[in-house]
Parts: sequence; structure tokens; C-alpha cells
Amino acid sequence: MKKRLVNAITIGLLVALLAVPQFALACTSIPVSAGASADGCVMTSHTDDSGSDTMHVTVVPAADWPEGSMRKVIRNTDFDPYGQLRNPHTVMGEIPQVPHTYAYFNSSYSFMNEKQVGIGETTVGGRRELTNPNGWFDVVDLQRVALERASTAREAIQIMGSLAEKYGYGIGGECLTVIDPKEAWMFEIWGGGALWSQGDPEPGAVWVAARIPDGEVGVSCNRSRIGAIDLNDPDHFMASPNVYTLAQEMGWWDPASGEEFKVYETYGYKAPSAYNSRREWRVLSLLAPSLNLDPEAERYPFSVKPDKPVTPQDIMRINRDHYEGTEYDLTVGLAAGPFGTPNRYPTASSANPQGSAGWERAISMFRAVYSTVLVAREWLPDAIGGLAWFGYDAPHSTCYIPLYCNVAYLPESFAKGMRGGSYDVFSRESAYWAFNFVSNFADLKYSYMIKDIEAVRDPLEAEFFALQPAVEKAALALYQTNPEAAKTFLTTYTNNQANRVVDAYWKLASQLAGRYCDGYVYGDDTYKMQTVGYPDWWLKAVDFGISTIPKQ
Repeated sequence: MKKRLVNAITIGLLVALLAVPQFALACTSIPVSAGASADGCVMTSHTDDSGSDTMHVTVVPAADWPEGSMRKVIRNTDFDPYGQLRNPHTVMGEIPQVPHTYAYFNSSYSFMNEKQVGIGETTVGGRRELTNPNGWFDVVDLQRVALERASTAREAIQIMGSLAEKYGYGIGGECLTVIDPKEAWMFEIWGGGALWSQGDPEPGAVWVAARIPDGEVGVSCNRSRIGAIDLNDPDHFMASPNVYTLAQEMGWWDPASGEEFKVYETYGYKAPSAYNSRREWRVLSLLAPSLNLDPEAERYPFSVKPDKPVTPQDIMRINRDHYEGTEYDLTVGLAAGPFGTPNRYPTASSANPQGSAGWERAISMFRAVYSTVLVAREWLPDAIGGLAWFGYDAPHSTCYIPLYCNVAYLPESFAKGMRGGSYDVFSRESAYWAFNFVSNFADLKYSYMIKDIEAVRDPLEAEFFALQPAVEKAALALYQTNPEAAKTFLTTYTNNQANRVVDAYWKLASQLAGRYCDGYVYGDDTYKMQTVGYPDWWLKAVDFGISTIPKQ
């Protein structure tokens, strides 16, 4: 094997000088195995907490490709609703196209295809020495190509791994939670090193995949979660051929030492931080409170058995969490202000040596572009079994909309979320802005306005879940005689519900703006202006009245 051992400090400096772009650094994903769910489905989730990703969501249709076709490998871009590329983007190269590609939902991170393969994402960082500017693929295009080509989670992982090995992976460490109707996996990937280049016989990436054991749930919160692996157990583990050798060459693991090889201590090494570990603790504790996990621990189990079967609604509630009821509750205390807002904006201050990491990091974030709860069900045809519960903006203020995985299109207002490089133009044509406005406005009087939001959101979601059995029964009856009619039926249903929710949130936005004006609260029917002031505890904390006492 060709040796590529180079001093780690030198490589780190090279990477810093090359300034390779990174992706979303603040996401949460929760994979759930079939045996852990209430109805036998497989699930995963994703909160896209970047705050800067494109907000559009479109359906990329299935396609047949002539022999000899090539597929562009794209960096730092997304496809627009018409299949064209937007700027800025970089074409890294071309790879052979497959004869047929599947339809899938495309957004900042494409998340589900018509075969019920679903993907969640979190950036895990790790060894910067592995970042490889010559690699063609980033995680965004890896997800796209996997959903274009894969009919199972295993196939998706193998496609992404083999392409990254051959053509190189060019950004920092990432974790993708990959599901199909039978299995849930974690796939973690890093570059092959700063000195790798196209044509190098060594792999252009190092990757590992671990299956969530049946009956258990996992979590990924921006750091590597895969520890020891057993490649003699291919039912639960997969990896690139250099998984052990590269760690040895880089001096991160010595088999002669007797120490067990662990992915999160080699490729995924990261200094301990509550920014990551606290969310891991919270997710696992909410699903398995009987474990009494320590919120201050550095490491948690890869997966746990939940105390009770998990539903999509459970994952939605976790997505919306701010540590309510714990010592880390972000809705209480002086930092939450008089009205209990859980949001903490990035703050660089000399008073905090950790910079913006000084605030507690909740699961639900103000800067979320969207979040998903993906469901795959083995007992239904793919077109009916695959369901993406999608919510724009912060999970705590959004309403999750059911998007069936093989719909022909989504509302035009979802495509209008496409941006040309900034978030500075508010538009009532874009669905995203309805949810973003509601979430931002609610920060003015959160403890009041969250109740107004719940009064709109909760009945809609309850109705969707109540209708789901009847909708799917009708779709299945159609599918058995005419699959295209079933697709049309689910497309109509999905778009009608999506438009209902968007309209409801625009009305909610107007309601909040009128009801909570100039610090007052206006009633629904009486138009009476109510002065609510501030709570006593907060007034005392800020020395209310002291400044008005005449100086002696």
C-alpha cells in the first residue's frame, strides 16, 4: 500500500489555507428501527439548522437516460424547479449516468425518494486533516445521487461510499441517517486526506456505516456516534477498505497497543462539548427515561431501546424540545426574558471564552430552515408507504405537512422558496416566509403567542393523523387497479393539505401582528386593548423603578 503518512499539523495548516467550505453545523437526526416504532415503520428525522440553506422544496421527477449519458457532480448549489442549475455553482466533473433515476424530494438536503429511501443529515466534523479539496463530492450531491439510484438503505450507502472512494469526498465529516422500510443506518464519512487527488489508487474517502439494532433508536447531533465496528458482521456494519489502515498511517490508532478501534476516537475525534452531547442525552432520555442517563456524561450509547413504542408524533415533539422541565430549560430564567422565549441568538462576547457556544443548545432552533420526520412502511406499496412529514422553519412553531413520497409535484409556493443568494427579501409568494414570520414575531411575547400558534398547528396535525388511515385505504384501493390514479390522488391530497397549512399560517401571521401590537394584547371579539405588562419576577430582576427614584 502506498504510504501517505504526512505530519498531521502540516496537513491541518494546508486545510486551513485552502479554506474548504463546510455545510450545516447544527442539525439533529433521530433514526428509529422497525422494532422500536409503534406500527413497525422505520423512521428518521432531520432539523436543517443552518440558517442559510435554500428554502425551496421540489420534486425531481424520475427519468430514463440514453446509453452513454453522463451526470454532472455539483458543488454548493441546488436544482431549481425546472431542473436547471442556479448560480453560484461549481461543476466538479462528470460520472456515468445510470439508465433510470428515481423521483425524489430535493431541497437543501434531498430527503426521500419514491422507493421509500429516506435520509437525515448532521455535520459531525472530526479530523480536519482528512478534508480533501480535490474530492468531487460533497454531502449534498452524495444524497442526491443516492436517492436517484438506490432502492434500499444499504444500496444508498454502498453507492455513496463507492462514488466517494473513486471520485473523492471534498468537505468535512458528515453523518447521514439512512432508512428504508426494513432498516435504519448511520453512515459517517470523511475525506481521504488533503494530499489525495483524482486518479490516486488510494480511496478518496473513508466511511463507516452502522445499522441501528432492531428494537432500538439512535441519535446524531453534530459529532461522530459510531464507536467499535465488526466488519465480520455485514448485517450491521459496512466500511471503506481503508477504514483501519488510514487511521494507522495517520497515527490515530495502533493495533499493537491493544486499544479497541473506535470511529469517534479516530476519524470523528472532537473535543467534548455540551453543544453536541446535551442533545444526545435529551433525545435518548425522552425516548428511554428509565435509563436515567447523566446529562453531563461525555458519551452515550450508540442506540437504546425506548421505554415505549415510538410514533412520528413522538419525534415531532422531540424536534420541538427546549429542555422544558429540566435544569437546562430555555423557556425560563432571565435569559428567556419576561415572556419565556427559548431562542438564544449567536453571541460573541469577551464575557464568554467559548464565544457563541456559551448558550445552551436546544433541539429546536430559531435558525432551522426546515425539519422532517421520514416514515417508511414495508406493508404498503412504495407510493403510499413512504411519507415525509415536512415543516418549514423552527420545529417549535411549524406545522408538519404530510408529503407522500411519489407525488408528481408540490405547491408553487414551496418552489418560490428558491433564493438567489440572500434571505433579505420577504415574499408572500413563498411558503417559507409564512412560517418564518410567525416564528420570529412570536419572540416578542413567546409565552402568549405560542398558545396562538398551537391553537392553529395542533388541530391541523391531529386532523392529518386522523385522516391518514382513510386516505391510505383509498389510495391502496386505487393502486391495486391503477397505480397512476393512486399517485394523482395522493398528489392532490398532499398539495391540498400543504396549501391549507400555508394559508392558515399567513392568516396566523396577520392575527399575531394585530393581536400583539405596541406591547398590548387585543381580544378576539371585544377589540378591548389589554395591558399585560411584565411578570413580577422579571421586574424585580431588572430593578424596575429604581432608575426613576430621584438622586439625593
